[in-house]
Amino acid sequence: MTDRQSILVPIRVLEGESVPEGVPELLAHSHVVLVGYHVIPEQTAPGQARLQFEDRATERLDEYEEMFEGAGATVERRLVFTHDGQKTIDRMIAEHDCMAVLVPNATGPVEDVLVPVRGAVGVDRLARVVASVFGAMDADVTLYHVAAADTTDDDVQTLLSGITERLVEFGMDPSTIETRIDRDRNPLDAIVDVAKSFDTVVMGETDPSLATFVFGMPATQVANRFLGPVFVVQRERASADEDG
Repeated sequence: MTDRQSILVPIRVLEGESVPEGVPELLAHSHVVLVGYHVIPEQTAPGQARLQFEDRATERLDEYEEMFEGAGATVERRLVFTHDGQKTIDRMIAEHDCMAVLVPNATGPVEDVLVPVRGAVGVDRLARVVASVFGAMDADVTLYHVAAADTTDDDVQTLLSGITERLVEFGMDPSTIETRIDRDRNPLDAIVDVAKSFDTVVMGETDPSLATFVFGMPATQVANRFLGPVFVVQRERASADEDG
């Protein structure tokens, strides 16, 4: 079995967001980087906000940390008062070397996992996350590729076979891994459509349109289209980004 991978779970801790049902169990075999953050007005100093809100925010993070540890995860946590939530998330990903970010929608027991595969870039990290999160669960994994018109069946099979081999190498049972190929479809629409029959989605950040789809749209729109949790596997970064 591959080692625990660091998964960032961002929670807007003072805006009514909590850890949804089923998420602690989903991350039972992960190292959770729990980031409670609160976006403050430009004119408010982070130190001032911390004085005002830290006790209440810490109390909630204590509760969430206990939920993850109770399910079996290891946890480290950060509380951040920031003027820019997305920049904070990006900085936390870099500082804690997170393999993936979880969009933590509620879920029941996970039985079917959709893994959209766009290309060969980043497949090792994708496979590590899938194997570490789901390898010890009784879940089926479907590797899904929407082939371009000029891509041969052999090319697609080579791509998906390579990822299957990596998953097995990381400890997954080959009988739990399936592949599915579609053609002549818009990749994003196809993934949204196919995802409806799955419990959770794991996808790479290497496709900008998909990363933007999750983080660039209001959370309610994402929840309306992807009902379950979404893991966005981060591309490998050469160096940590600075948070200005």
